[in-house]
Amino acid sequence: MTHFLARRLFAFIPTLFAVAIIVFFMIYLIPGDPVSVMLGPEATGDAIARAREDLGLNRPLPVQMAAWFVGVAHGNLGQSYFLSQSVNQALVERIPVTFSLASLALIISLVVGIGIGIIASLNQGRFYDWLVMLVALFGISVPSFWLALNLIILFSVQNQWFPVGGFVSITEDVGAFLSHLALPALSLGLINAALIARMTRSSMLEVLRADYVRTARAKGLRERLVVYRHVFKNALIPIVTVIGIVAGSLLGGSVITETVFNLPGVGRMVVEAVKHRDYPVVQGGILFVTCTYLVINLLVDLLYAWINPRIRYD
Repeated sequence: MTHFLARRLFAFIPTLFAVAIIVFFMIYLIPGDPVSVMLGPEATGDAIARAREDLGLNRPLPVQMAAWFVGVAHGNLGQSYFLSQSVNQALVERIPVTFSLASLALIISLVVGIGIGIIASLNQGRFYDWLVMLVALFGISVPSFWLALNLIILFSVQNQWFPVGGFVSITEDVGAFLSHLALPALSLGLINAALIARMTRSSMLEVLRADYVRTARAKGLRERLVVYRHVFKNALIPIVTVIGIVAGSLLGGSVITETVFNLPGVGRMVVEAVKHRDYPVVQGGILFVTCTYLVINLLVDLLYAWINPRIRYD
């Protein structure tokens, strides 16, 4: 296990390096000039030239990339062109928002998705199975912004139970923190719960047909014990894989949800940075998303070994 962890952690470096290079050059292929956006349409050519020199944008791309890599190696992701702060500080301020939203949404996804997936698998071909699969299909097909807007209309505009948007830190007010994140977490959680429910049902049905399950029932074990100890535990690996994908997408920043609910998260920050051609913020944000996915993939691999002791990483 130690050698496996060492290999995976060592593999992070070339992966991040490759992603950073690709992102760096792709950003500079985007039409538009950050200096022109920053100074406005009335800026003179001299002012634009001076600003480009101050920001180092007049240097060749390989020189700019080398300077950025040196900064990243020292833990410095650069200075934002428009936020009046460093990229490190911008991420530190916005990661708690994205992490809070992702955590609540993931909890909702797990509780709802696994719960209804188990119910559907135990009632295959019956009314509950069809109902769950219909709801899951609806959840997968519905655009996240449509669900978010309808939740706002129903629970914020018509009934005024929850705020329309914004964010309050949990350290300031726990009640306000939960009320502001309830709708965005619900909109994200329900959509991802549909995917988890379908995978749970499929994986459970495959294990329910196994010989050792029939043997456990023949021995007279209670159905609840058979389901949770023998069936669900052995069906977990595909479910954990999907959960890892969902967690990665949530922690990477849910752009649409953060925009609709006016949440100052990482996803929304990166989108705004793309609009303003704020290269350092885009690069730093995507690097953070890449690190998030790599860490989650590593945790999923470790969970495989914990779920199934027969899996060994040499």
